Amino acid sequence: MVLLIILVLILVFLAGVSTYRLIMLRRGGTAAILRVLPADGGQGWRHGLIRYDEDRLVFFKLTSLKLGPDSVIRRQGLEIGERRGPRGDEYDIMIDGIAVVGVSDPHGAFELALDRDSLTAFSSWVESRPSDRTRRMR
Repeated sequence: MVLLIILVLILVFLAGVSTYRLIMLRRGGTAAILRVLPADGGQGWRHGLIRYDEDRLVFFKLTSLKLGPDSVIRRQGLEIGERRGPRGDEYDIMIDGIAVVGVSDPHGAFELALDRDSLTAFSSWVESRPSDRTRRMR
């Protein structure tokens, strides 16, 4: 009987976490595919949503039960790397018209796969950051 109660409590907890995560995803965002570097070939890509904050971009994987964001990319110190199209087996999860952008911040390196509209939004977010000079004056 105790085992059954524990099992029911675990299931209720998992249902609550799943519901919370679904609510977080339904609040909106931009569809994106992200992977943490280093990664080999077409491995490590995860579908999800990105949201822009004033100082960071947060990524929520679609298949995660984590209560917060799965990855965070900070705008301060962000460097944009190579832009390319999908290669090799990446076409299994991406279509033509998708741009893969390498980005790195002081905490890690990532690749983002975005469509044209999402790439425009991402570029605008990056370019609108305050300069280091402005931040020092505050």
